Amino acid sequence: MTQPWKTDRWFTSPWNWEPEVREPLRFPKQIRIHDVTLRDGEQQTGIVLRRHEKVAIAKKLAEAGVHRIEAGMPAVSAEDEAAVKDIAALGLPSEIFSFARCMPQDVKQAKECGVFGIITEIPSSDHIIKNAYGKTLDWATKASIETTLAAKDAGLYTVFFTIDSTRSEPNRLLDMIEKVATEGHMDAMTIADSFGGCTPQAIQMFVKRYMARFKQPLEIHCHEDFGIGVINTVAALAEGASVAHVTVTGTGERAGNVPLEDTVMALHALYGVDTGIKTEKFYELSKLVQELTGITVPMNRPIVGDWLYRIESGIVTMFHRRCKEVEPLEYIPFAPEMAGRPAVDIALGKGSGMANIEEHLERRGKTATPEQANDILNRVKQVSMDKKGLLTDAEFDKVVAEVLG
Repeated sequence: MTQPWKTDRWFTSPWNWEPEVREPLRFPKQIRIHDVTLRDGEQQTGIVLRRHEKVAIAKKLAEAGVHRIEAGMPAVSAEDEAAVKDIAALGLPSEIFSFARCMPQDVKQAKECGVFGIITEIPSSDHIIKNAYGKTLDWATKASIETTLAAKDAGLYTVFFTIDSTRSEPNRLLDMIEKVATEGHMDAMTIADSFGGCTPQAIQMFVKRYMARFKQPLEIHCHEDFGIGVINTVAALAEGASVAHVTVTGTGERAGNVPLEDTVMALHALYGVDTGIKTEKFYELSKLVQELTGITVPMNRPIVGDWLYRIESGIVTMFHRRCKEVEPLEYIPFAPEMAGRPAVDIALGKGSGMANIEEHLERRGKTATPEQANDILNRVKQVSMDKKGLLTDAEFDKVVAEVLG
């Protein structure tokens, strides 16, 4: 690829490929995507996913090539346990994980569900252990050792997950991890920016310290409270972490988890890191999750927003019409089909210009003199201002009929 910033799927910045930009990147050879929509995503206020709905989402995640699916936490309810069992029994190409508290009985329950692996959580910052759990660091460490050993004995791939990692003192957290790694067991370790309060530079600092001390793979789990969860996730991966925790369209506690779509698209189009995920499934997958959860997302939401590629501005419409045949990615940074989303569409509203009118007249096989076209444009603007919105096809047809007869 002679110009990795410009392909038939995306057109991004060549600056991304300057040697001084690329040299510090330490992406692993393979990055795996671990989707937590069915557990952490469901923790978004008001979301309830029934057993069959979780199965439907899991199937779509597997179709998209998601490497790992966190099917849920069996201890939450009998229906959650049944859903985890159902998903584990499907024989999907994705690895199926269960989420668990640091309690041996949760390990037993996960094993009975037939999952491949388990994520065992424990609070890790001194203040949250004391204030939220009423426990001590010694309790957290002992519980982690006991539970991870139980998971090892059960033959489960064991990921040690520390809640509130980024509000812990870094070296104290590393000491705790070492105790669990040596006296207990972990196949991999997850750092969690549980409250989204870390910077990408700080995330990279911790990843460096971890990689210098441990051989077990590192996973990254971030939240979007300050809107930089994707940046933090990519920063961790660029420093050597190998698994990214995500949810479909950023569902999750408070501001949500890191969105699957944004993370994978950024890796592919901005960094040239191919995760193997079928990005063309993203729009369909997002729509399914929106339908089953009842959530709505902004029309201009990155990657999957319905109006992301709907143009109203007259100048931009002119720009797009001139370029769409010779260079379709001149106006848009990635091709709509890359995310399986609707194509670019030209809207009619207050911000429209003559190019918008020309577009819609051509669609109808109609012609107008320059004076008539200008009259149509002025009427379109007035209708848009009066209704405070875009014109429908019927409203435009009425304007055209009034002008052309």
